[in-house]
Amino acid sequence: METADIEGQLDKLEEQVRRGDRYRDVQDDLIRGIGRRELLKRRNLREAVKATRSKLHQVGGAYLPAPPDYADWVARLEQLPTDRQSPELKKYCQEVMQVHASTRERLPILKYFYAETLEGIAPIQSVLDLACGLNPLALPWMPLADNAVYYACDIYAGMVSFISRFFAHLRQNGRVWGCDLSHGLPVEKVHLALLLKAIPCLEQLDKGLPMRLLEDIQAQYILVSFPVASLGGRSKGMRVNYETHFMRLVSSKSWHIERFEFAGEMAFLISK
Repeated sequence: METADIEGQLDKLEEQVRRGDRYRDVQDDLIRGIGRRELLKRRNLREAVKATRSKLHQVGGAYLPAPPDYADWVARLEQLPTDRQSPELKKYCQEVMQVHASTRERLPILKYFYAETLEGIAPIQSVLDLACGLNPLALPWMPLADNAVYYACDIYAGMVSFISRFFAHLRQNGRVWGCDLSHGLPVEKVHLALLLKAIPCLEQLDKGLPMRLLEDIQAQYILVSFPVASLGGRSKGMRVNYETHFMRLVSSKSWHIERFEFAGEMAFLISK
């Protein structure tokens, strides 16, 4: 498609991508950024819309097979104790985290994941959770300081609104906002940044984006993780491949890196 036609087609592309529930609440910048690139590569609007939806599926849609019922989640949340260690609240968090593939895979190791990876730097004073999904619901299992501040951002407006309600219920200090990391990095200075299973998704947008994040995020520590099996449950050598890829990514840095291995997930704690 001719460059001169791109801007005129973007509004139509965004409207068509948002039809149906799957991508209705995705950040504008992300849809338009992907759409602009696809319009340049494709012969017509129809092909560009299809390619944009495919890319959005790779970036986030594959992890949410059905639109979340946020209204039901909020209604249930409002009936629960505000004590984050109450059994009722923790059971609720686990049930909700089942809906997102990334957090669902972590549930069998949730009791150990944060306790082991963050033991050496606890208590955590502040957190920046990048491409957070439903991960902030794991807050009861994190070794946070009593007055810790928690920042979180994601591409889905509905997710952002729900996590904000969750924080308000727990009286958790912090902020949640919509973000497309390919269009700008958060500026918050924090004790710990979380980049959990996000690097493969971010590389779908921009191969250089994960390295820019690791270099420029203003965090004393960054916890990075990778899945070790596909969403279909096949390993396909992912553990070795992702570790090799990550170590190559940070090979020029003098950062201290600690490795952790769990069933279903591999993590690296970077000390900058």
